[in-house]
Amino acid sequence: MPKLKTIHTSRTIMFSEIASLMNHIVEGAEITDLLDLNVFNKRSADNLYKTNKYLQQLYFLNFDQLAFRVFVHYWKITDQAAKPILALLFAVNNDYLLSQSIDVVFNAKLGVKLPIENFDDNIEKYHPSHYSPNTRRSTAQNIASSWKQAGFITGKVKNIRTQPDISYELVAFAMLLSFLNGDRGDFIMHSNCVNALCLSESKLREKAVEASKRDYLQYHYAGNVTSISFDKLINKFGLDAN
Repeated sequence: MPKLKTIHTSRTIMFSEIASLMNHIVEGAEITDLLDLNVFNKRSADNLYKTNKYLQQLYFLNFDQLAFRVFVHYWKITDQAAKPILALLFAVNNDYLLSQSIDVVFNAKLGVKLPIENFDDNIEKYHPSHYSPNTRRSTAQNIASSWKQAGFITGKVKNIRTQPDISYELVAFAMLLSFLNGDRGDFIMHSNCVNALCLSESKLREKAVEASKRDYLQYHYAGNVTSISFDKLINKFGLDAN
């Protein structure tokens, strides 16, 4: 069983940093060169080292990883407003503390304050007595900040639960990440990657139909049986179809 990983005890999804890096990558720059050149303008070598380490842990930054190749592909085709959500979805797939916070956001009422204490309590629920109160609090703040960067929480102080616009491209990306994790059918519909979009099942299915019409995926739903596949992307990226 792979070791669980998180960067949220120290950082957030670092959207500003990953966006800067990804914009250079899609223009053809070499990842190793970008990391060495300090495109983030960090003021110390130690801070640069930690930033690079956390980004690699959360986003892979390795074209040998199929998920990262797909991430780059979707970064190219999604608009600027969707990119923070794209980053959040990829991070949810690779960070267990962020993934475990999905229900906190999903179940919060729109337009209502979402207190940091909810994230704090959630960490304690999953990891009783594992973190000190101070570490748990700062981690909860980092997790809330990650959701805020993606537009699911707004406000500098009150942290109001909001819902960003979710495009069919984002739904297709979330479902593809789930597919790469080995999920199929309704397991994709209820996976962490898809749940992180905070959409109702009916809305998800509407978006899946839209994505299917545009060949982002192949989607069929009949007799309470869901079929979701990615035949064209399998050919494009050499994915395992099993």
